[in-house]
Amino acid sequence: MVVKRTDEISKSGIGAAASSVFLTINPRQPIAAQIYEKLRRAIITLAMTPSEALSEKELSLQLGVSRTPVREALIRLADEGLIDILPQRGSFVAPIRLRDVEEAQFIREALEVSITKRLAEGCSRRFLTEIKSNLYDQEKAVNAEALDLFLDLDEAFHRSFCEEASLLKSWRVIQSVKLQMDRVRYLSLPDPSHLRTLLGQHRAVVDAIEAGDAVTAGNSMAAHLREVLRTAHRLREQRADLIEA
Repeated sequence: MVVKRTDEISKSGIGAAASSVFLTINPRQPIAAQIYEKLRRAIITLAMTPSEALSEKELSLQLGVSRTPVREALIRLADEGLIDILPQRGSFVAPIRLRDVEEAQFIREALEVSITKRLAEGCSRRFLTEIKSNLYDQEKAVNAEALDLFLDLDEAFHRSFCEEASLLKSWRVIQSVKLQMDRVRYLSLPDPSHLRTLLGQHRAVVDAIEAGDAVTAGNSMAAHLREVLRTAHRLREQRADLIEA
């Protein structure tokens, strides 16, 4: 199955990469923020792969901007662990590091299991209706092999739990730590059976919430969030060029 992704970047060099990623740069909007967002997406979706070089000078020349906004974007990405800035060598897309995936999963499980239990103890009918609609759309996306759509629905699924619990700051924390988990998700996308596994886990969580079973709901969410650890370790054996311990 061919995985179709937006903003895909050529591996033939930084010139081709910049041309593809920054095709829609808007000079009327903050340049550094646009560079950051586009590079961030390219790295998370693995359109740009670990060890790929990011030349501050060449990016600025390609874009026709000063090096300052490029440098600002690269520093933000380095702070998030998405690129490595090596003195005297330059900036490179960082590998997926298992220790970062494990720490992100730990934080995410602590928050989302607690939120899931709270919803099982009491949530609105509107939430249950909307989350079931989301599951229906997830199934259609899996059947159609619409991979990007499935990931968007997965994101909405988890965000809606925080919204229903009125814990949007928790969602912002989750978003800030799950970047490496998202890279693992994209790496696992070509396997349709994996998407069906995730869909089944989502259904188990919702069924337990609807039944008012907080223990089962929490356990189901924990099992779901731990799936990324199993996936990361399995993929490490297959793609040591992308994932390191």
